[in-house]
Amino acid sequence: MKTSSVAPTHLTKLHPEWFLEYGGKKYFNPALPEVQQHTARVVRDIVSRYDIDAIHMDDYFYPYRIAGKEFPDQASYLQYGRGMNKENWRRSNVDSVIKILYQTIRATNPRVKFGISPFGIWRNKSQDPMGSDTKGGQTNYDDLYADILLWLEKGWIDYVVPQLYWERGHKLADYDVLLEWWNQHSYGKQLFIGHGFYRAGTNSSWRNPTELPKQLELLRNYSTTQGSVYFNSKVFEKNPNGWNDSLKNNYYYYPALVPPMPWIDDAIPDQPTVTKKTGGMFHLENNGAETIKAFAVFILDQGLPVKLVNAQLVQLVVSNKSALLDLSKVPDTEGKRICVASVDRNNNVSQLLELK
Repeated sequence: MKTSSVAPTHLTKLHPEWFLEYGGKKYFNPALPEVQQHTARVVRDIVSRYDIDAIHMDDYFYPYRIAGKEFPDQASYLQYGRGMNKENWRRSNVDSVIKILYQTIRATNPRVKFGISPFGIWRNKSQDPMGSDTKGGQTNYDDLYADILLWLEKGWIDYVVPQLYWERGHKLADYDVLLEWWNQHSYGKQLFIGHGFYRAGTNSSWRNPTELPKQLELLRNYSTTQGSVYFNSKVFEKNPNGWNDSLKNNYYYYPALVPPMPWIDDAIPDQPTVTKKTGGMFHLENNGAETIKAFAVFILDQGLPVKLVNAQLVQLVVSNKSALLDLSKVPDTEGKRICVASVDRNNNVSQLLELK
């Protein structure tokens, strides 16, 4: 067995009272105000010092249950329980962490998003009429003490990426059932679907080349789903079932912008200034007061009004000030009108400007 030493300055050495051991691992005790404040300080440091788009958290809150072992937080419960039963108290601890992180991010850099990638089942219908028609063994609410729906409803997170790592038709957790359920419970926040790409080849469904394409086609029927996230990137090296090719040549043939989050920022940036050069070159300049992240190139059919709803994004030129656009390198322009726009940090798009 491989072992490693722990530095004397490691937090588990400096503040051993902050940690509880469960299943041979040490966990922060989320009941402690000191732990909650420390977590907020870490996030504040990241958000203030680094140019990031979002803080993203995975599905680990209280640890997944180990059969026959209780998480050892009885002493903390007796100290901080405030008359709640232990289950509600644990959920309130996680709620407090999520809320303080949301408040920290908004106060430090309000353009940074906050998102969660929870286990795919909130609760089963057998446990709660509001739950999904599934028969999962562990759930967010009852086992991880993560009330995702509360966080969405309160607006403490900006997007959610449920891990729907099961196949279509799964007996206990059908992808189709869970996809519909999450679309009905996103509370106006952005929803991205987590796909179990790592499961390629593990059973007959995941050996079927149509499994992933059908999942994508189904989610695209929902206007409340904004896209997909894949676990994990390592599997793409193997191109299982030819899915890399299918994604590149079909489903993701064109680039896409994450839709803007109007509750963060709904100000539309100014159009870029365009100067025509020789040889199909154009100089793009951001003269607006707002910082942008890119210039976007769109194509649209002849005869259609120059509006975003009619346009197809084909290229992003990353720059916050100016850039040269070479039309010879823009795909699929033959017979099309070509327009450019500015894109800000929240993916708000300016009015389109047609290139003449």
